[in-house]
Amino acid sequence: MALPKVYFTDMDTCQGNNLLNKMEKVLRRAGLDRMDLDGKLVAIKMHFGEPGNLAYIRPNLAAVLVKMVKEKGGRPFLTDCNTLYLGKRANAVDHLNSAMENGFNRIAVGCDVIIADGLLGNEQREVVIEKELCRTAKIGSAIADADVVISLSHFKGHELTGFGGAIKNLGMGSGSRCGKVEMHASSKPSVDRKKCVGCGQCVRNCAQNAIVIDGKKRAVIDQEKCIGCGQCISVCRYYAPQVEWEGSSGIVNKKIAEYAFAVLRDKPSMHVSVIMDVSPNCDCWPFNGIPIVPDIGLAASKDPVALDCACVDLVNKAAVNSGCVIDKKGAKKTDKFDAVFPNTDWRSGMEHAQKIGLGRRDYELVRLK
Repeated sequence: MALPKVYFTDMDTCQGNNLLNKMEKVLRRAGLDRMDLDGKLVAIKMHFGEPGNLAYIRPNLAAVLVKMVKEKGGRPFLTDCNTLYLGKRANAVDHLNSAMENGFNRIAVGCDVIIADGLLGNEQREVVIEKELCRTAKIGSAIADADVVISLSHFKGHELTGFGGAIKNLGMGSGSRCGKVEMHASSKPSVDRKKCVGCGQCVRNCAQNAIVIDGKKRAVIDQEKCIGCGQCISVCRYYAPQVEWEGSSGIVNKKIAEYAFAVLRDKPSMHVSVIMDVSPNCDCWPFNGIPIVPDIGLAASKDPVALDCACVDLVNKAAVNSGCVIDKKGAKKTDKFDAVFPNTDWRSGMEHAQKIGLGRRDYELVRLK
């Protein structure tokens, strides 16, 4: 069986062949021109960056992809789902404002932004997958309902998963708030009584009748009735319901792979990674550290597993940036993501993704000028 191809172009530019030209070339060679997009709703899944973080993908690059999708008759929209944590992307209003602030608007990129899981993060579709860890995946409605999915990912480090690339973008990023709870959490939620105001929103939204308001006007969760769906976390505006997060990076990575499988199931797709500003942490932080390596380039593939593995290899072959966290640590590990986050296990996610049929870890790298 032929190896999946990963198309790659480096940062070397010249007159008439700038980075936007190279982005278009990579997309064409990776097969965008051969996709049937006419009249199709095309979800371009990306991360708009937490305000204060400047390592996110430049809107100019997203605009190239949008333009090419439109030329094929597609109806593209940029999309992401809301976050679990308190920040500027935890509801659709703040999330849209953050996207606009960072340059993702109709004027700059040529299409609209849609927050896939709605105002409060609870608009979702449950996709039955029957995998090892997840029976269903709770995917933001706008992504689940799209005809085509194209992931546009900023490749960087990640404090929980080792690195964030196409599969992280698709899996964790496409999960509704309930879905994110399922990927992150190994235990049922409990209520932080200092944050609870007794509004009863969680009570009204608990399908298991597991929550009551006690005599002190605080919510209490019956752990016997609770099934750990995370709906209370999704609807609470005060962040009172909380869970204990997974201690194992490996389990989280496997769940993320299963969610990515749900997103792509039975849908045409393509995957693009921008290997620039390779920050040690996720774009979810309101800051970004010194990139761990110099800017590397752009890569695209029909296979998200092959793409992620190729990006890891490209980063590991690059020099370490002076002053970055690896340099400061004096870490000697060959794998740069192991060096930054020694307690993470990114390989488990790639292995599981291949096992469930999401793609292959081996690949052929096709270099473009």
